[in-house]
Amino acid sequence: MVFLVYILRVPFRYSDNLTAAPGPAMFGTESSLSMFLNTLTPKFYVALTGTSSLISGLILIFEWWYFRKYGTSFIEQVSVSHLRPLLGGVDNSSPTNSSTSNGDADSNRQSVSECKVWRNPLNLFRGAEYNRYTWVTGREPLTYYDMNLSAQDHQTFFTCDSDHLRPADAIMQKAWRERNPQARISAAHEALELEDCATAYILLAEEEATTIVEAEKLFKQAVKAGEGCYRRSQQLQHHGAQYEAQHRRDTNVLVYIKRRLAMCSRKLGRTREAVKMMRDLMKEFPLLSMFNIHENLLESLLELQNYADVQAVLAKYDDISLPKSATICYTAALLKARAVSDKFSPEAASRRGLSTAEMNAVEAIHRAVEFNPHVPKYLLEMKSLILPPEHILKRGDSEAIAYAFFHLQHWKRVEGALNLLHCTWEGTFRMIPYPLEKGHLFYPYPICTETADRELLPMFHEVSVYPKKELPFFILFTAGLCSFTAMLALLTHQFPELMGVFAKAFLSTLFAPLNFIMEKVESILPSSLWHQLTRI
Repeated sequence: MVFLVYILRVPFRYSDNLTAAPGPAMFGTESSLSMFLNTLTPKFYVALTGTSSLISGLILIFEWWYFRKYGTSFIEQVSVSHLRPLLGGVDNSSPTNSSTSNGDADSNRQSVSECKVWRNPLNLFRGAEYNRYTWVTGREPLTYYDMNLSAQDHQTFFTCDSDHLRPADAIMQKAWRERNPQARISAAHEALELEDCATAYILLAEEEATTIVEAEKLFKQAVKAGEGCYRRSQQLQHHGAQYEAQHRRDTNVLVYIKRRLAMCSRKLGRTREAVKMMRDLMKEFPLLSMFNIHENLLESLLELQNYADVQAVLAKYDDISLPKSATICYTAALLKARAVSDKFSPEAASRRGLSTAEMNAVEAIHRAVEFNPHVPKYLLEMKSLILPPEHILKRGDSEAIAYAFFHLQHWKRVEGALNLLHCTWEGTFRMIPYPLEKGHLFYPYPICTETADRELLPMFHEVSVYPKKELPFFILFTAGLCSFTAMLALLTHQFPELMGVFAKAFLSTLFAPLNFIMEKVESILPSSLWHQLTRI
């Protein structure tokens, strides 16, 4: 606009010849305005253009900083929050279901527990699976951060303060802290030379065994050693805090061994045997929910297509007081989709509307997608899968990979389930326009998931980000305006005559269609009529 005023400053001089002014005051004003515009130099216009460019740049920097910190444009947020109510807009983003909200304080809370990293219940074996992937592809599927978290878990579950009383446990306490895999394996062999050590068998089964069959043999040996230690510590657990800690450690070791044995049976095709082992383990140790054995059980029951038992497990663990997971939410959605997916057609549904069963299935899918929006792209194979990490972040990309890696086959087995998911999952985002600020069935989506997932997942994987931080239109417009005005200021300062010629040519080209239309109108209309119109 400033540039156009500079180009049109010469035509403004003809305002001195205007004689249609109603009075001397108006004439004096026009003369003063024309004199002011005619006395301005090109340097003034360059300075004015540079100043507007500087202001646009400052606005752009502030908008970019606000967007990077809060995930939204400041101007757009102000217009939505303050201007829209003044113009008669209604805020429809507040949840209407009282059972899904615990108050404004809870809905706005971004607690640390929301970004807590959890042990993957279905994590693979390092020696038999992760290392084999490295041998074939040359890529490391596990990050240092992920393996460091596993080392901390091993020290927490497999060691205690009384380990110095047993030489083999003392060696293993140092082995779990060792970073070099070969040093850990050597320490485990050294501990087995002293006595039958359950944790040494665990380390060898996890890291040295190159097949699941070898890992299963080592875990069977670990069960014998672990049960002996568990029975001895159980008899002494009430004799002091030291024995209590030792019993807790031996319990953790035994549960871990039996759970991994069940996973070996599942991987070797003995699924019914794995289900029985998991049920017995959950019955024997009902309070050890930290291992999330029910998620292993759900996956095995889905493999057997025993959907009634799957529903029974969900009825117990899909409770409002218990923490959710992608396995819980998406398995519930799969069961409801199974009832209608084989006959579902988007064209027929658009004509007749959704039935009650179809509506329940769609709502279950929306619930699952709200909890973890990354999963559908993996289930629909819109994004390639990688080996799941040993730790996951709930509602994050890492959890989506871990779920889809094991459950994609179960969705494919149900006819039409993926088609129903494909047709309905994106509707969730229309229900939750501002997921970082307000959720529908769950707490607002945590901002910290992207940072944690980048540390959990390998470098060659492109981390999925939700909500996708696309630059708002105002930031793009301000950046373009700032760049354009700065370029015009520089070119006008360096080549004033050339820019004047260019501007005249541009304006003549711009107004050429209008001039053409005016000429046609003059040729069609009678000259007397056109003269009367111009006088009016």
